[in-house]
Amino acid sequence: MSWRPQYRSSKFRNVYGKVANREHCFDGIPITKNVHDNHFCAVNARFLAIVTESAGGGSFLVIPLEQTGRIEPNYPKVCGHQGNVLDIKWNPFIDNIIASCSEDTSVRIWEIPEGGLKRNMTEALLELHGHSRRVGLVEWHPTTNNILFSAGYDYKVLIWNLDVGEPVKMIDCHTDVILCISFNTDGSLLTTTCKDKKLRVIEPRSGRVLQEANCKNHRVNRVVFLGNMKRLLTTGVSRWNTRQIALWDQEDLSMPLIEEEIDGLSGLLFPFYDADTHMLYLAGKGDGNIRYYEISTEKPYLSYLMEFRSPAPQKGLGVMPKHGLDVSACEVFRFYKLVTLKGLIEPISMIVPRRSDSYQEDIYPMTPGTEPALTPDEWLGGINRDPVLMSLKEGYKKSSKMVFKAPIKEKKSVVVNGIDLLENVPPRTENELLRMFFRQQDEIRRLKEELAQKDIRIRQLQLELKNLRNSPKNC
Repeated sequence: MSWRPQYRSSKFRNVYGKVANREHCFDGIPITKNVHDNHFCAVNARFLAIVTESAGGGSFLVIPLEQTGRIEPNYPKVCGHQGNVLDIKWNPFIDNIIASCSEDTSVRIWEIPEGGLKRNMTEALLELHGHSRRVGLVEWHPTTNNILFSAGYDYKVLIWNLDVGEPVKMIDCHTDVILCISFNTDGSLLTTTCKDKKLRVIEPRSGRVLQEANCKNHRVNRVVFLGNMKRLLTTGVSRWNTRQIALWDQEDLSMPLIEEEIDGLSGLLFPFYDADTHMLYLAGKGDGNIRYYEISTEKPYLSYLMEFRSPAPQKGLGVMPKHGLDVSACEVFRFYKLVTLKGLIEPISMIVPRRSDSYQEDIYPMTPGTEPALTPDEWLGGINRDPVLMSLKEGYKKSSKMVFKAPIKEKKSVVVNGIDLLENVPPRTENELLRMFFRQQDEIRRLKEELAQKDIRIRQLQLELKNLRNSPKNC
């Protein structure tokens, strides 16, 4: 029997990447040179946020999407962190709320004013302190409002209830730095990759590890849940140091379903999955390629479609949510590519070629919208609910009416699982050490003065008592 190539019909077989014109790019941005393996970019239907290179702390830019072209060097920044910003994520339900985490061990919540920043923003709506070392990742819960996850270099994942501004749970099952966090569709399961070469599926409310894979042959870096398929996809490095992807059954991580070599380059592979089109995008850090595949529930599971090539290497990629896409142009995905050497942010649209100008219902099914399915109390109480879906045909440009209200917090110890997370947190920089030293000196001086005054008062009271005992009335 002669060998014949397998052809499969797919509506996404001819998807192509289209780079925006130079006037629709964002130019003149001092993109951070930090080597931390994150995207340093977050985008939603209204704003683009990029972590920038800065001295004396961490900062990031927030630019309205319509404000394309060259950005002024003195453009206002969000600059309240005392260390480098390592990750930023927009709230999926409130367009102008963004979370950031930093080397200064804090997570902060910021409210961006309408129309963008007019001056530097230094005061956060909420400062969250609970990690004892720098915080490398933040992720919003996909269906619940005001639930935020943060992963630190203290090997812990904290779950924050922003309604009260406190951590409500600590996941403490990792033995090394957490590299990646991904949720399933309803947020009832969490998967993580870790430097200890293990892939874990965790029930976030209990912190229980449901499945664990020891990936010695396929060293995992990044992981993503494939919608409701009950599959996980990981990117990593094979034993021969080639870039590799692996597909796993989330209920049995003993062996990957398939492993596929990609190439021999050394940069990290970032996976992006679109549950509406069942398309997987693989973008290499440090190269300009974006490969895309179609995923199915039956063998061969992964079907290669095409590759977008560019000579400009990418440091990271932001992804536009579905409700921010241009459906009239049959756009199914949009990247915002960080080109560090040029200080450029370049939108790349993935387009399905169609001749008709009408709404293409087959490539735009109902998709998760901007309304949360649960409140924090409901989710913490054990309820799971699928996302609230919306159609992209009518009214998808409507912004959410939800407003974030920061809780009024009193300074106190942060106790989770019986451990005070803020106890004995060491200073991280020389300046911080000096500030702490001078604060302690002032406190010691104040306490000495208070002690001296109390000694004088004690002596006065002793004399009064002695006089009372020796007075003639008591004889």
